[in-house]
Amino acid sequence: MYAKNSPVLQVDAKSYERLIARSNHTSMVEFYAPWCGHCRNLQPAYEKAAKNLAGLAKIAAVDCDEEGNKAFCGSMGVQGFPTLKIVQPGSKAGRPKVEDYQGPRTAKGIVDAMIEKIPNHVKRIGDKGLDGWLKQGNDTAKAILFSSKGTTSALLKSLAVDFLGGISFAQVRDKDKAVVEVFGVSEFPTLMLLPGGTKEAVVYTGEMKKEPMVTFLAQASPPNPDPAPKKAKDPKSEKKPSKKEQKKSADAKSSLNDASSIHASSEASEAAASATAIDLEDEGLPTESPDAAVAPSDAPRPVPVAHVAPPIPKLETLGELQKACLSPKSKTCVVVLLPAVGAPDVAQPESATAALQSLAEIAEKFRQHNVKLFPLYAVPGENVGSTSLRSSLKLTEGLELVAMSTRRGWWTRFGGTGYGFESLESWIDAIRLGEAGKEKLPDGIAVEESEVREEEEEKKKREEAEAEAGTQAEAKAEAEAEKTGGHDEL
Repeated sequence: MYAKNSPVLQVDAKSYERLIARSNHTSMVEFYAPWCGHCRNLQPAYEKAAKNLAGLAKIAAVDCDEEGNKAFCGSMGVQGFPTLKIVQPGSKAGRPKVEDYQGPRTAKGIVDAMIEKIPNHVKRIGDKGLDGWLKQGNDTAKAILFSSKGTTSALLKSLAVDFLGGISFAQVRDKDKAVVEVFGVSEFPTLMLLPGGTKEAVVYTGEMKKEPMVTFLAQASPPNPDPAPKKAKDPKSEKKPSKKEQKKSADAKSSLNDASSIHASSEASEAAASATAIDLEDEGLPTESPDAAVAPSDAPRPVPVAHVAPPIPKLETLGELQKACLSPKSKTCVVVLLPAVGAPDVAQPESATAALQSLAEIAEKFRQHNVKLFPLYAVPGENVGSTSLRSSLKLTEGLELVAMSTRRGWWTRFGGTGYGFESLESWIDAIRLGEAGKEKLPDGIAVEESEVREEEEEKKKREEAEAEAGTQAEAKAEAEAEKTGGHDEL
Protein backbone atom coordinates (compact mmCIF):
# COMPACT_ATOMS: atom_id res chain seq x y z
CA MET A 1 0.00 0.00 0.00
CA TYR A 2 2.89 2.36 0.79
CA ALA A 3 5.33 3.01 -2.06
CA LYS A 4 9.09 2.73 -1.64
CA ASN A 5 9.46 6.52 -1.76
CA SER A 6 6.72 7.03 0.86
CA PRO A 7 7.74 8.95 4.00
CA VAL A 8 6.18 6.10 5.97
CA LEU A 9 8.80 3.56 7.09
CA GLN A 10 7.81 0.03 6.06
CA VAL A 11 8.81 -2.55 8.68
CA ASP A 12 8.12 -6.24 9.16
CA ALA A 13 8.38 -8.87 11.88
CA LYS A 14 12.14 -9.19 11.35
CA SER A 15 13.08 -5.51 11.13
CA TYR A 16 10.74 -4.22 13.86
CA GLU A 17 13.21 -4.77 16.71
CA ARG A 18 16.12 -3.03 14.96
CA LEU A 19 14.15 -0.16 13.39
CA ILE A 20 11.58 0.50 16.11
CA ALA A 21 12.07 -1.39 19.39
CA ARG A 22 15.78 -0.52 19.77
CA SER A 23 15.47 3.07 18.53
CA ASN A 24 15.98 6.04 20.84
CA HIS A 25 13.21 7.83 18.98
CA THR A 26 9.46 7.57 19.58
CA SER A 27 7.60 5.76 16.81
CA MET A 28 4.04 5.28 15.67
CA VAL A 29 3.34 1.96 13.99
CA GLU A 30 0.28 1.29 11.86
CA PHE A 31 -0.79 -2.34 11.56
CA TYR A 32 -2.78 -2.57 8.34
CA ALA A 33 -4.04 -4.78 5.53
CA PRO A 34 -3.89 -3.58 1.89
CA TRP A 35 -7.54 -4.52 1.25
CA CYS A 36 -8.82 -2.57 4.28
CA GLY A 37 -10.91 0.47 3.29
CA HIS A 38 -10.27 2.27 6.60
CA CYS A 39 -6.52 1.79 6.05
CA ARG A 40 -6.68 3.30 2.56
CA ASN A 41 -8.69 6.23 3.93
CA LEU A 42 -6.04 6.83 6.60
CA GLN A 43 -3.09 6.63 4.15
CA PRO A 44 -3.02 10.30 2.96
CA ALA A 45 -3.17 11.69 6.51
CA TYR A 46 -0.64 9.14 7.76
CA GLU A 47 1.85 10.01 5.00
CA LYS A 48 1.35 13.73 5.63
CA ALA A 49 2.07 13.19 9.33
CA ALA A 50 5.21 11.18 8.45
CA LYS A 51 6.43 14.02 6.24
CA ASN A 52 5.82 16.64 8.95
CA LEU A 53 7.56 14.52 11.60
CA ALA A 54 10.63 13.65 9.51
CA GLY A 55 13.70 13.80 11.75
CA LEU A 56 11.57 14.21 14.89
CA ALA A 57 9.80 10.87 15.25
CA LYS A 58 9.27 7.72 13.22
CA ILE A 59 6.05 6.90 11.39
CA ALA A 60 6.04 3.24 10.38
CA ALA A 61 3.66 0.60 9.04
CA VAL A 62 3.40 -3.21 9.10
CA ASP A 63 1.46 -5.18 6.46
CA CYS A 64 -0.38 -7.75 8.57
CA ASP A 65 -1.67 -9.49 5.45
CA GLU A 66 1.82 -10.81 4.69
CA GLU A 67 2.20 -14.38 5.92
CA GLY A 68 5.49 -13.66 7.69
CA ASN A 69 3.93 -10.82 9.70
CA LYS A 70 0.71 -12.47 10.86
CA ALA A 71 2.08 -14.04 14.05
CA PHE A 72 3.87 -10.79 14.91
CA CYS A 73 0.72 -8.69 14.40
CA GLY A 74 -1.25 -11.13 16.54
CA SER A 75 1.37 -10.94 19.30
CA MET A 76 1.01 -7.14 19.27
CA GLY A 77 -2.69 -7.52 20.09
CA VAL A 78 -3.99 -6.46 16.67
CA GLN A 79 -7.73 -7.21 16.40
CA GLY A 80 -8.78 -4.80 13.67
CA PHE A 81 -7.39 -2.61 10.91
CA PRO A 82 -5.91 -0.13 11.04
CA THR A 83 -4.47 -0.40 14.56
CA LEU A 84 -2.13 2.43 15.59
CA LYS A 85 0.38 2.01 18.42
CA ILE A 86 2.88 4.46 19.91
CA VAL A 87 6.24 2.92 20.77
CA GLN A 88 8.45 4.83 23.21
CA PRO A 89 11.99 3.93 24.32
CA GLY A 90 11.99 2.05 27.64
CA SER A 91 14.50 2.04 30.47
CA LYS A 92 16.19 -0.99 28.89
CA ALA A 93 17.28 -1.19 25.25
CA GLY A 94 14.95 -3.30 23.13
CA ARG A 95 12.12 -3.16 25.68
CA PRO A 96 10.01 -0.18 24.64
CA LYS A 97 6.74 1.02 26.11
CA VAL A 98 3.85 0.31 23.74
CA GLU A 99 0.42 1.91 23.96
CA ASP A 100 -2.61 2.15 21.70
CA TYR A 101 -3.17 5.48 19.97
CA GLN A 102 -6.77 6.55 20.59
CA GLY A 103 -6.58 10.13 19.28
CA PRO A 104 -7.91 11.69 16.07
CA ARG A 105 -6.85 9.86 12.91
CA THR A 106 -5.84 13.06 11.17
CA ALA A 107 -2.40 14.37 10.24
CA LYS A 108 -2.62 17.10 12.88
CA GLY A 109 -3.88 14.71 15.56
CA ILE A 110 -1.05 12.26 14.92
CA VAL A 111 1.63 14.99 14.76
CA ASP A 112 0.44 16.59 18.01
CA ALA A 113 0.38 13.25 19.82
CA MET A 114 3.85 12.25 18.61
CA ILE A 115 5.48 15.58 19.51
CA GLU A 116 4.06 15.17 23.00
CA LYS A 117 5.62 11.70 23.26
CA ILE A 118 9.18 12.67 22.18
CA PRO A 119 11.50 11.94 25.15
CA ASN A 120 12.75 15.14 26.75
CA HIS A 121 16.44 14.96 27.67
CA VAL A 122 16.80 18.76 27.69
CA LYS A 123 17.44 20.33 31.09
CA ARG A 124 15.86 23.70 31.84
CA ILE A 125 18.39 25.84 33.74
CA GLY A 126 18.27 29.37 35.10
CA ASP A 127 20.59 31.73 36.93
CA LYS A 128 20.92 29.39 39.92
CA GLY A 129 21.31 26.06 38.16
CA LEU A 130 24.02 26.90 35.64
CA ASP A 131 27.10 26.18 37.76
CA GLY A 132 25.86 22.80 38.91
CA TRP A 133 25.00 21.71 35.37
CA LEU A 134 28.38 22.84 33.96
CA LYS A 135 30.29 20.94 36.65
CA GLN A 136 28.54 17.66 35.73
CA GLY A 137 31.02 15.95 33.43
CA ASN A 138 33.23 18.91 32.73
CA ASP A 139 34.97 17.08 29.87
CA THR A 140 31.67 16.11 28.26
CA ALA A 141 30.33 18.23 25.40
CA LYS A 142 27.30 20.40 26.16
CA ALA A 143 24.85 22.38 24.03
CA ILE A 144 22.74 25.31 25.23
CA LEU A 145 19.81 26.85 23.41
CA PHE A 146 19.07 30.43 24.48
CA SER A 147 15.41 31.03 23.68
CA SER A 148 12.61 33.51 24.26
CA LYS A 149 10.13 30.62 24.52
CA GLY A 150 9.16 28.84 27.71
CA THR A 151 8.56 25.45 26.11
CA THR A 152 11.09 22.99 24.70
CA SER A 153 10.66 22.52 20.96
CA ALA A 154 10.32 19.15 19.28
CA LEU A 155 13.45 19.97 17.26
CA LEU A 156 15.63 20.48 20.34
CA LYS A 157 14.22 17.36 22.01
CA SER A 158 14.97 15.30 18.89
CA LEU A 159 18.56 16.63 18.78
CA ALA A 160 19.02 15.61 22.41
CA VAL A 161 17.82 12.12 21.44
CA ASP A 162 20.23 11.98 18.48
CA PHE A 163 23.23 12.83 20.69
CA LEU A 164 22.07 11.04 23.84
CA GLY A 165 25.13 10.01 25.84
CA GLY A 166 27.45 12.18 23.74
CA ILE A 167 26.21 15.74 24.29
CA SER A 168 24.17 17.10 27.21
CA PHE A 169 21.49 19.63 26.25
CA ALA A 170 20.04 22.56 28.17
CA GLN A 171 17.70 25.47 27.49
CA VAL A 172 17.95 28.98 28.96
CA ARG A 173 15.18 31.63 28.84
CA ASP A 174 16.01 35.17 27.76
CA LYS A 175 14.64 36.25 31.15
CA ASP A 176 17.58 34.57 32.94
CA LYS A 177 19.73 37.68 32.55
CA ALA A 178 22.74 36.46 34.54
CA VAL A 179 23.26 33.35 32.35
CA VAL A 180 22.64 35.33 29.16
CA GLU A 181 25.29 37.90 30.17
CA VAL A 182 27.84 35.23 31.13
CA PHE A 183 27.77 33.84 27.58
CA GLY A 184 27.33 37.22 25.89
CA VAL A 185 24.16 36.25 24.05
CA SER A 186 22.16 39.09 22.50
CA GLU A 187 19.94 37.33 19.93
CA PHE A 188 17.30 34.64 20.40
CA PRO A 189 17.30 31.84 19.56
CA THR A 190 21.03 31.13 19.80
CA LEU A 191 22.57 27.64 19.91
CA MET A 192 25.93 27.39 21.63
CA LEU A 193 28.21 24.34 21.73
CA LEU A 194 30.62 23.80 24.63
CA PRO A 195 33.03 21.13 23.32
CA GLY A 196 34.29 20.29 26.82
CA GLY A 197 37.55 20.71 28.69
CA THR A 198 39.46 23.88 27.84
CA LYS A 199 38.01 24.26 24.36
CA GLU A 200 36.18 27.48 23.65
CA ALA A 201 32.44 27.74 23.09
CA VAL A 202 31.20 27.79 19.48
CA VAL A 203 28.07 29.65 18.35
CA TYR A 204 25.90 28.14 15.62
CA THR A 205 25.21 30.63 12.83
CA GLY A 206 23.18 28.51 10.39
CA GLU A 207 19.43 27.91 9.91
CA MET A 208 17.48 26.37 12.76
CA LYS A 209 16.92 23.15 10.81
CA LYS A 210 17.70 19.57 11.75
CA GLU A 211 20.37 18.54 9.23
CA PRO A 212 22.73 21.56 9.47
CA MET A 213 22.36 21.55 13.26
CA VAL A 214 23.33 17.87 13.43
CA THR A 215 26.39 18.60 11.28
CA PHE A 216 27.38 21.46 13.61
CA LEU A 217 27.01 19.40 16.79
CA ALA A 218 28.79 16.37 15.30
CA GLN A 219 32.14 18.22 15.59
CA ALA A 220 31.98 17.49 19.33
CA SER A 221 30.44 14.00 19.25
CA PRO A 222 28.98 11.79 16.50
CA PRO A 223 25.19 11.25 16.60
CA ASN A 224 23.88 7.86 17.64
CA PRO A 225 23.33 5.49 14.72
CA ASP A 226 19.67 5.03 13.86
CA PRO A 227 18.55 2.48 12.95
CA ALA A 228 20.65 0.40 15.27
CA PRO A 229 23.42 -1.50 13.45
CA LYS A 230 22.63 -5.08 12.53
CA LYS A 231 24.07 -7.73 14.79
CA ALA A 232 26.42 -10.24 13.20
CA LYS A 233 24.75 -13.63 13.05
CA ASP A 234 26.39 -16.46 14.95
CA PRO A 235 25.17 -19.79 13.56
CA LYS A 236 26.03 -21.53 16.84
CA SER A 237 23.95 -19.13 18.92
CA GLU A 238 20.83 -19.54 16.77
CA LYS A 239 18.28 -21.76 18.47
CA LYS A 240 15.11 -23.27 17.17
CA PRO A 241 11.99 -21.91 18.88
CA SER A 242 10.69 -24.14 21.70
CA LYS A 243 7.32 -25.88 21.46
CA LYS A 244 5.88 -23.31 23.84
CA GLU A 245 7.14 -20.46 21.66
CA GLN A 246 5.83 -22.17 18.52
CA LYS A 247 2.38 -22.59 20.11
CA LYS A 248 2.36 -18.96 21.25
CA SER A 249 3.24 -17.85 17.73
CA ALA A 250 0.56 -20.08 16.21
CA ASP A 251 -2.09 -18.76 18.64
CA ALA A 252 -1.15 -15.16 17.83
CA LYS A 253 -1.36 -15.89 14.10
CA SER A 254 -4.74 -17.59 14.53
CA SER A 255 -6.07 -14.60 16.49
CA LEU A 256 -4.93 -12.23 13.76
CA ASN A 257 -6.49 -14.43 11.05
CA ASP A 258 -9.85 -14.35 12.86
CA ALA A 259 -9.81 -10.57 13.09
CA SER A 260 -8.56 -10.27 9.53
CA SER A 261 -11.30 -12.48 8.12
CA ILE A 262 -13.97 -10.33 9.80
CA HIS A 263 -12.67 -7.21 8.07
CA ALA A 264 -11.86 -8.93 4.79
CA SER A 265 -15.38 -10.29 4.46
CA SER A 266 -16.74 -6.80 5.05
CA GLU A 267 -14.51 -5.31 2.35
CA ALA A 268 -15.38 -8.11 -0.03
CA SER A 269 -19.15 -7.84 0.34
CA GLU A 270 -19.57 -5.08 -2.23
CA ALA A 271 -17.26 -6.82 -4.69
CA ALA A 272 -19.13 -10.08 -4.19
CA ALA A 273 -22.43 -8.40 -4.97
CA SER A 274 -21.12 -6.93 -8.21
CA ALA A 275 -19.51 -10.23 -9.18
CA THR A 276 -22.85 -11.97 -8.73
CA ALA A 277 -24.49 -9.48 -11.08
CA ILE A 278 -21.85 -10.14 -13.75
CA ASP A 279 -22.31 -13.90 -13.40
CA LEU A 280 -26.04 -13.55 -13.96
CA GLU A 281 -25.53 -11.45 -17.05
CA ASP A 282 -23.09 -13.96 -18.54
CA GLU A 283 -25.16 -17.01 -17.70
CA GLY A 284 -26.36 -17.47 -21.28
CA LEU A 285 -22.87 -17.48 -22.85
CA PRO A 286 -21.71 -20.85 -24.27
CA THR A 287 -19.11 -22.67 -22.13
CA GLU A 288 -17.36 -26.01 -22.36
CA SER A 289 -18.15 -28.61 -19.76
CA PRO A 290 -15.12 -30.18 -18.11
CA ASP A 291 -16.96 -33.47 -17.93
CA ALA A 292 -17.84 -35.76 -20.82
CA ALA A 293 -21.47 -36.00 -19.71
CA VAL A 294 -23.31 -32.71 -19.93
CA ALA A 295 -26.52 -32.28 -17.98
CA PRO A 296 -29.57 -31.51 -20.13
CA SER A 297 -30.55 -27.86 -20.29
CA ASP A 298 -33.92 -28.53 -18.65
CA ALA A 299 -32.42 -30.44 -15.72
CA PRO A 300 -33.38 -28.90 -12.34
CA ARG A 301 -30.63 -26.87 -10.75
CA PRO A 302 -29.92 -26.92 -7.01
CA VAL A 303 -31.28 -23.87 -5.26
CA PRO A 304 -28.88 -22.40 -2.70
CA VAL A 305 -30.45 -21.99 0.72
CA ALA A 306 -29.54 -18.65 2.27
CA HIS A 307 -28.43 -18.71 5.91
CA VAL A 308 -30.80 -16.57 7.95
CA ALA A 309 -29.14 -14.74 10.83
CA PRO A 310 -31.05 -15.00 14.12
CA PRO A 311 -32.59 -11.69 15.22
CA ILE A 312 -30.89 -9.63 17.88
CA PRO A 313 -32.52 -10.02 21.33
CA LYS A 314 -35.28 -7.67 22.47
CA LEU A 315 -35.42 -5.86 25.80
CA GLU A 316 -39.16 -5.73 26.38
CA THR A 317 -39.20 -4.20 29.86
CA LEU A 318 -37.53 -1.38 31.76
CA GLY A 319 -35.91 -3.94 34.08
CA GLU A 320 -34.39 -5.85 31.17
CA LEU A 321 -32.98 -2.64 29.68
CA GLN A 322 -31.55 -1.52 33.01
CA LYS A 323 -29.99 -4.90 33.73
CA ALA A 324 -28.43 -5.27 30.25
CA CYS A 325 -27.15 -1.76 29.56
CA LEU A 326 -27.88 0.73 32.33
CA SER A 327 -26.27 -0.70 35.46
CA PRO A 328 -23.21 1.19 36.81
CA LYS A 329 -20.92 -1.65 35.62
CA SER A 330 -22.40 -2.11 32.13
CA LYS A 331 -19.77 -2.24 29.40
CA THR A 332 -20.25 -1.26 25.75
CA CYS A 333 -23.80 -1.94 24.64
CA VAL A 334 -25.65 -1.08 21.39
CA VAL A 335 -29.40 -0.51 21.51
CA VAL A 336 -31.83 0.01 18.64
CA LEU A 337 -34.59 2.26 19.98
CA LEU A 338 -37.58 1.33 17.84
CA PRO A 339 -40.44 3.78 17.24
CA ALA A 340 -43.69 3.04 19.09
CA VAL A 341 -46.20 1.39 16.74
CA GLY A 342 -49.12 0.92 19.14
CA ALA A 343 -49.39 -2.88 19.15
CA PRO A 344 -47.04 -5.91 18.84
CA ASP A 345 -48.69 -7.09 15.60
CA VAL A 346 -48.17 -3.75 13.82
CA ALA A 347 -45.17 -3.79 11.45
CA GLN A 348 -42.17 -1.58 12.08
CA PRO A 349 -41.14 1.02 9.47
CA GLU A 350 -38.87 -0.17 6.66
CA SER A 351 -35.86 1.67 8.12
CA ALA A 352 -36.24 -0.14 11.46
CA THR A 353 -36.57 -3.53 9.75
CA ALA A 354 -33.45 -2.86 7.69
CA ALA A 355 -31.44 -1.80 10.77
CA LEU A 356 -32.48 -4.91 12.73
CA GLN A 357 -31.63 -7.20 9.80
CA SER A 358 -28.23 -5.58 9.21
CA LEU A 359 -27.25 -5.78 12.89
CA ALA A 360 -28.40 -9.41 13.04
CA GLU A 361 -26.13 -10.27 10.09
CA ILE A 362 -23.20 -8.39 11.65
CA ALA A 363 -23.64 -10.23 14.96
CA GLU A 364 -23.86 -13.56 13.11
CA LYS A 365 -20.66 -12.83 11.17
CA PHE A 366 -18.76 -12.25 14.40
CA ARG A 367 -20.22 -15.45 15.89
CA GLN A 368 -19.15 -17.53 12.90
CA HIS A 369 -15.57 -16.25 13.23
CA ASN A 370 -15.53 -16.74 17.03
CA VAL A 371 -14.72 -13.07 17.55
CA LYS A 372 -16.23 -11.37 20.58
CA LEU A 373 -18.55 -8.43 19.92
CA PHE A 374 -20.37 -6.24 22.43
CA PRO A 375 -24.10 -7.07 22.74
CA LEU A 376 -26.70 -5.64 20.34
CA TYR A 377 -30.31 -5.19 21.52
CA ALA A 378 -33.64 -4.03 20.14
CA VAL A 379 -35.80 -1.91 22.47
CA PRO A 380 -39.50 -1.55 21.52
CA GLY A 381 -40.96 1.95 21.67
CA GLU A 382 -43.56 0.72 24.17
CA ASN A 383 -40.80 0.01 26.73
CA VAL A 384 -40.98 2.92 29.21
CA GLY A 385 -37.16 2.73 29.46
CA SER A 386 -36.97 3.76 25.81
CA THR A 387 -38.93 6.94 26.52
CA SER A 388 -36.75 7.96 29.48
CA LEU A 389 -33.53 7.15 27.59
CA ARG A 390 -34.64 9.25 24.59
CA SER A 391 -35.45 12.11 26.93
CA SER A 392 -32.11 11.94 28.75
CA LEU A 393 -30.10 11.81 25.52
CA LYS A 394 -32.37 14.29 23.70
CA LEU A 395 -33.20 11.84 20.90
CA THR A 396 -36.11 11.83 18.49
CA GLU A 397 -39.19 9.60 18.80
CA GLY A 398 -38.26 7.76 15.61
CA LEU A 399 -35.64 5.08 14.97
CA GLU A 400 -32.43 5.71 16.96
CA LEU A 401 -29.25 3.61 17.22
CA VAL A 402 -27.13 4.29 20.28
CA ALA A 403 -23.94 2.77 21.72
CA MET A 404 -23.10 3.44 25.34
CA SER A 405 -21.00 2.36 28.29
CA THR A 406 -22.25 3.40 31.71
CA ARG A 407 -19.09 1.92 33.20
CA ARG A 408 -16.94 4.45 31.31
CA GLY A 409 -19.59 7.16 31.11
CA TRP A 410 -19.84 7.71 27.34
CA TRP A 411 -22.39 7.33 24.54
CA THR A 412 -22.52 7.84 20.79
CA ARG A 413 -25.35 7.98 18.24
CA PHE A 414 -25.43 6.54 14.72
CA GLY A 415 -25.55 9.52 12.40
CA GLY A 416 -25.61 7.78 9.02
CA THR A 417 -28.32 8.17 6.42
CA GLY A 418 -28.88 4.49 5.57
CA TYR A 419 -29.25 1.31 7.60
CA GLY A 420 -27.65 -1.15 5.18
CA PHE A 421 -25.11 -3.78 6.22
CA GLU A 422 -22.00 -1.84 5.14
CA SER A 423 -23.09 1.43 6.72
CA LEU A 424 -23.83 -0.13 10.10
CA GLU A 425 -20.77 -2.38 10.02
CA SER A 426 -18.59 0.70 9.50
CA TRP A 427 -20.24 2.25 12.56
CA ILE A 428 -19.71 -0.90 14.63
CA ASP A 429 -16.05 -1.02 13.51
CA ALA A 430 -15.61 2.65 14.48
CA ILE A 431 -16.93 1.86 17.98
CA ARG A 432 -14.61 -1.15 18.32
CA LEU A 433 -11.58 0.89 17.16
CA GLY A 434 -12.43 3.88 19.36
CA GLU A 435 -13.07 6.13 16.34
CA ALA A 436 -16.74 6.93 17.02
CA GLY A 437 -17.28 10.41 18.43
CA LYS A 438 -18.15 9.95 22.10
CA GLU A 439 -20.18 12.20 24.39
CA LYS A 440 -20.43 12.15 28.16
CA LEU A 441 -23.45 10.29 29.51
CA PRO A 442 -25.82 12.54 31.48
CA ASP A 443 -26.08 11.95 35.22
CA GLY A 444 -28.77 9.56 36.35
CA ILE A 445 -28.58 7.18 33.37
CA ALA A 446 -26.97 4.34 35.33
CA VAL A 447 -29.30 2.48 37.68
CA GLU A 448 -28.18 0.53 40.75
CA GLU A 449 -28.82 -3.23 40.78
CA SER A 450 -31.07 -2.87 43.84
CA GLU A 451 -33.38 -0.61 41.81
CA VAL A 452 -33.41 -3.16 38.99
CA ARG A 453 -34.37 -5.92 41.44
CA GLU A 454 -37.15 -3.76 42.89
CA GLU A 455 -38.50 -3.15 39.39
CA GLU A 456 -38.42 -6.90 38.62
CA GLU A 457 -40.15 -7.74 41.93
CA GLU A 458 -42.86 -5.15 41.26
CA LYS A 459 -43.36 -6.59 37.78
CA LYS A 460 -43.61 -10.11 39.22
CA LYS A 461 -46.18 -8.99 41.79
CA ARG A 462 -48.26 -7.29 39.09
CA GLU A 463 -48.16 -10.40 36.90
CA GLU A 464 -49.16 -12.63 39.86
CA ALA A 465 -52.01 -10.27 40.78
CA GLU A 466 -53.25 -10.22 37.18
CA ALA A 467 -53.04 -14.02 37.02
CA GLU A 468 -54.94 -14.37 40.33
CA ALA A 469 -57.61 -11.95 39.15
CA GLY A 470 -57.96 -13.90 35.93
CA THR A 471 -58.34 -17.19 37.82
CA GLN A 472 -61.03 -15.75 40.09
CA ALA A 473 -62.94 -14.36 37.09
CA GLU A 474 -62.85 -17.77 35.37
CA ALA A 475 -64.09 -19.53 38.54
CA LYS A 476 -66.95 -17.06 38.90
CA ALA A 477 -67.93 -17.51 35.25
CA GLU A 478 -67.94 -21.30 35.59
CA ALA A 479 -70.13 -21.13 38.72
CA GLU A 480 -72.68 -18.92 36.97
CA ALA A 481 -72.68 -21.24 33.96
CA GLU A 482 -73.47 -24.25 36.18
CA LYS A 483 -76.31 -22.33 37.85
CA THR A 484 -77.86 -21.41 34.51
CA GLY A 485 -77.50 -24.98 33.24
CA GLY A 486 -79.65 -26.34 36.18
CA HIS A 487 -82.64 -24.12 35.33
CA ASP A 488 -82.54 -25.24 31.71
CA GLU A 489 -82.95 -28.85 32.77
CA LEU A 490 -86.24 -28.06 34.54
